[in-house]
Amino acid sequence: MEHLFATGTEHTGLVLRLFVVLIAGGFFIMWLSGLVRRSVSKKFSAQAGLIVSKAVLYTGVALLLITVLRELGFNLSTLLGAAGIVGIAIGFAAQTSVSNIISGLFLIAEKPFRIDDVISVGNTTGIVLSIDMLSVKLKTFDNKFVRIPNETLIKSELTNITRFPIRRVDIPVGIAYRENIGRVRKILINIAQKEPLCLHEPEPVVVVTGFGSSSVDLLLLAWSATDNWLKAKNVLIEEIKRRFDKEGIEIPFPHISLYTGSETEPFPVEVVSFPKGKDMPGKEV
Repeated sequence: MEHLFATGTEHTGLVLRLFVVLIAGGFFIMWLSGLVRRSVSKKFSAQAGLIVSKAVLYTGVALLLITVLRELGFNLSTLLGAAGIVGIAIGFAAQTSVSNIISGLFLIAEKPFRIDDVISVGNTTGIVLSIDMLSVKLKTFDNKFVRIPNETLIKSELTNITRFPIRRVDIPVGIAYRENIGRVRKILINIAQKEPLCLHEPEPVVVVTGFGSSSVDLLLLAWSATDNWLKAKNVLIEEIKRRFDKEGIEIPFPHISLYTGSETEPFPVEVVSFPKGKDMPGKEV
C-alpha cells in the first residue's frame, strides 16, 4: 500500500513538474522571441527581426522538448542516434527545403525587398507580409494570399515597385493626324504641371513614340510619389480626356474601309419579309 502511494505521489510530482516546465518554458520562449524581434527590428530591419525571432523560437522549442524528454526518463543518446539516422533519410527527401533555406539566407543578406514592400514576381504582384526561411508570403491587391518559395525568388526576375520614393507615370495618348503635335505637347505638359499629385522635378516630358494605323502616338511621362502613383495616373487620364474635349482635339479610333475593286460590281443587298405562318423558301419542314 505504501509502495503504491509512493508511486502515485512520484507520478503526480512528475506531472506537476512537466506542467510547470511546459507552461513557464512556453511563456518564456514566446516572451524572449517577441523581445528579440522588437530589438532587432528597431536596430536593423523588420525582416531581420522576423528571422532572428523565429530562430530563437525554434531553438527554444527544441530545448524545451529535450527537457521534457529528460524528465520522462528517455535516453537522449539513443534518441539522438536514431534522430541522426532519420535526419539523413529526411535530408535526402528534403533537398528542396534545404535549397529554400539557403536561398532564404541569400535573400536576407542581399535585401532586395523588405516587409510591406510591393514586389512583382512573374504574374504575381503583392505586398510582402513575411519573409521566412522557406518562403515569402504576399498579399495581392485583390486580397489573395500567395506563398512563393525562396528558391523561386532567387531564380526569377523580381521587381520591387516601392523601393524608391518616386515613380514615373507613363500615359500613352493617340491623336489624329490632322492635329498639331506641338500644341498637343504643350497641353499635356500643362496638365501635368498643374496636377498637385505630379512632381515638378523631374519635369514632365512628352515624346512621340510612332505613327499608328489611325493616330500619332504620344507618351506623357510624369513623376509622382510612389504612394500616389495610381491616383495620379487616374487623375491625369481623366483630365486629358476633359481637356481634349474642351480644346477640340480628336482622339481617333480604328476605322475599317471595305474596297471591292474598280471592276467589281456592288454587292446586291435585298431585305425581304414574309407573312407570319409561311415558311421561308428552301426551308425544310
